[in-house]
Amino acid sequence: MTDPKQPLALRHLLWLLLALAMVAAPHAARMPWWITGLVAMLATWRMYLGYGRLALPSRWLLLLIVITATIGVYLNFRTIFGRDAGVALLVVMLGLKLLETRSLRDAMLLSFLGYFLVITNFLYSQTIPTGLYMLACVWVITAAMIGLHFTRDEPSFHNQLRTAGLLLAQSTPLMLVLFLLFPRVPGPLWGLPHDAYTGVSGLSDTMTPGSISNLILLDAAAFRVKFDSAIPQPKQLYWRGPVLWDFDGRTWSTPRFLYGAAQFTSHGEPVSYEVTLEPHNKRWMFALDLPATVPARSVTSSDFQIRAADPVTARVRYDMVSHLEFSYGISENRLALNRALQLPAGFNPRATAFARALRAKHPDDRALIKEVLAMFRIQNYRYTLSPPLLGEHSVDEFLFDTLSGFCEHYSSAFAVLMRAAGIPARVVTGYQGGEVNPVGDYLIVRQADAHAWNEVWLRDQGWVRVDPTGAVSPLRVEAGIAAAVPRTDPLPLMVRGDFQLLRQLRLTWDLVTNSWNQWVLGYTPERQRRLLTSVGMDDVTWRALAIVLLWATALTVAVLSALMLRGLRLRVRDPVKIAYSRFCDKLRRKGLARDAAEGPSDYARRIAPLRPDLAPAIDAITRLYVALRYSAEASASALHELRRRVKQFSA
Repeated sequence: MTDPKQPLALRHLLWLLLALAMVAAPHAARMPWWITGLVAMLATWRMYLGYGRLALPSRWLLLLIVITATIGVYLNFRTIFGRDAGVALLVVMLGLKLLETRSLRDAMLLSFLGYFLVITNFLYSQTIPTGLYMLACVWVITAAMIGLHFTRDEPSFHNQLRTAGLLLAQSTPLMLVLFLLFPRVPGPLWGLPHDAYTGVSGLSDTMTPGSISNLILLDAAAFRVKFDSAIPQPKQLYWRGPVLWDFDGRTWSTPRFLYGAAQFTSHGEPVSYEVTLEPHNKRWMFALDLPATVPARSVTSSDFQIRAADPVTARVRYDMVSHLEFSYGISENRLALNRALQLPAGFNPRATAFARALRAKHPDDRALIKEVLAMFRIQNYRYTLSPPLLGEHSVDEFLFDTLSGFCEHYSSAFAVLMRAAGIPARVVTGYQGGEVNPVGDYLIVRQADAHAWNEVWLRDQGWVRVDPTGAVSPLRVEAGIAAAVPRTDPLPLMVRGDFQLLRQLRLTWDLVTNSWNQWVLGYTPERQRRLLTSVGMDDVTWRALAIVLLWATALTVAVLSALMLRGLRLRVRDPVKIAYSRFCDKLRRKGLARDAAEGPSDYARRIAPLRPDLAPAIDAITRLYVALRYSAEASASALHELRRRVKQFSA
């Protein structure tokens, strides 16, 4: 047993520094450069002091560094609370703790802080690579802690890693029991910090020229969909999101109103599916147009926007039913129709005049709509991710000057023309299409699939979907964004799908990631309840879970203990004795058996004259055995030498 107050050896310090450097390294890219530099300087300083056996700095100097670093963190983050500021302070304090680590007890405390720092990495990422890397960090920290228990004849770090790996493997069954049975908290713990979602991108409740085309440059998954039956055709995959009614001349936005309950008439069989929505820190929940059900803790407006009760700050899985053939809004509220006709005064005069001319030419609404779509299809309009910048009268400039735009340009211009011609219209944003993952048989809808289309109100049909983008670029609806935009337009490499091998690897990895999200990160209280109900536990309360958890933990510990004790009984307790026994067995098989009461030295003196050729080897093995067996100076190297000589000995 080592003394916890014993001074820390240099070898212990170096392995501890390695473990802490591994766990703190991912934070280096997230923290200000001066914090990374400060912590690196503190670690180097401590290593220099340990190497030179010099005195550690005074507490007054450390206190001064603490105050200065805390002020620096506050000035950098404008707070000392929250995820980023808190982690920065923790890393700084870890570096300072190194400079007052004198004994083995201090080193053990520093190791525990290292375990805590492992958890902070999951505040930023819960992916499989992060989990594997953090497991490696835990492995190294545990190995370093094992080394702290040896003051002399310390095993090699390879052996420490092997022992640490064995300990982690033995803890796996207990970890699984705790994961499955510990009462789940609604929402993951890493969703608590307010600033944990500042970097999340997604659709907004407003749309300006360029807002959606910026999303196209992101290939991150927005949500994944698992259909109960065959996946619908790409042209049917309109994923409904925010519905934009209000226009100020440049920006479309969603209103804060509900004109009535959502009602529709279906004209076909429903489609059932499960959506796994990635966190985007907004309230939008997406469904195939037109949703017939409402997920838990959400509401549907009269225009079929699905809004969650709280911002979606964690991955959400919900079951949906939609109809691909439908009609709704024939008896729409007059206030809603009036709102769908509003245009700001003084904006886009050319588009307004053009729409009035079209109305004079086409009294029928359908004929007018066909005329506008034919204009987009026949004239020199281009569908591109890189349109020219637009000024104050953005619709006028797009329609009559640049003739180049993305889906938000076409949907915005179409809605303005319809309203100016007296046809109620609005803009619907969401996603269109998706990529089928044949490995897992599900659909991946990415940010690159973001889209905007229109709905117009016709007297005998109600609200009808019109996608002006499909008129200028039918491939966008039928084959996806990569087939629609020119090759010169910037798109994420994997969205274009030029490299089939990389695409296949990517889809396979997405399946693995999706399984991780579903079964590990998505192990919610509801899923836990369903699991326990399936094994016959109907009353899933906190008290019942606690009782089951205690019994399962006790049973797991008992089984592990029994297996370990059985292994100890099967394993030879004295490695020195077994090595010498093998030596004696080799001599016994040659007729030179050792008497029961014969000591090792007497045995060697008796058989040496009988086999002079083996006398040097017998003498060397006997001396090593006596030294290891009876001397206080026994060492691991001597045991290794004894085993080597016995293995090479041949009678």
